[in-house]
Amino acid sequence: MFSVKFVGGAKKSFPVENLKIDKSNISIQELINLLLELKSADTPKLDTENILIAINGADSSAMDGKSTIIKDNDLVSIIPIIHGGASKRLTFEYSKKQILIMEIKGQKSINVKFIDELRKTYPKIILQAISSDFILNPYHLRKIISLSIESKKNNILLSNKLETDILMRFALTSQISDAIKKAGIKPNTNFILVAIGNKKTLNILYDDLKSVSVNLFLKNHEGYIKKHFKISKKHIDSIHSNNSLADILVEKAAVLL
Repeated sequence: MFSVKFVGGAKKSFPVENLKIDKSNISIQELINLLLELKSADTPKLDTENILIAINGADSSAMDGKSTIIKDNDLVSIIPIIHGGASKRLTFEYSKKQILIMEIKGQKSINVKFIDELRKTYPKIILQAISSDFILNPYHLRKIISLSIESKKNNILLSNKLETDILMRFALTSQISDAIKKAGIKPNTNFILVAIGNKKTLNILYDDLKSVSVNLFLKNHEGYIKKHFKISKKHIDSIHSNNSLADILVEKAAVLL
């Protein structure tokens, strides 16, 4: 037997926050199929392609994805991926960490010193800037961040800092200098700012940067990402998911050494 916890919008699809499943040694895909069978027809749809599934707090995409086996006494959390839409910020919680996402408008005067100054001003916030060209959508962004957080918890970061690990996984490289060159801040190019800290300080940061921010995810970077990482249509078509390209990127990021 194991427990399933529904978080955020997922709670609307089921009448209880926690569900006991009298099974064990089943895969996440088998659990998804079971949940769809158990869900009442008069409740909102559970979008199984836009959820993060964690086992005992660990993102399953960092394990064996939908083939990950659920064991006795495990706690499985179903967490919807929240899409930013025409918003200037995206906030979410993962593993008890508060995360703020903003997109900063590229300007000639905004360069790598920008993030250095922010870190001095906000020493209690973990900050990283990633070129918007390397971020596909909120699903991709949240999956990579959760992967880095899990890597820190398990002491398998690609570098000695969480923020550097995040940049390297978006750039799909195990070389820090290469990650900075590829996916770091560039003049006149929009970038995504990832901030991890407490809610109060993150709100102050948001107010401070609101004037140089733009609405999130308005530009589609799919073509650039496919070309840069040489991901073919054949490869994408082999993945049965509504977020095939994002899942390929996450899979590649998970196996970086």
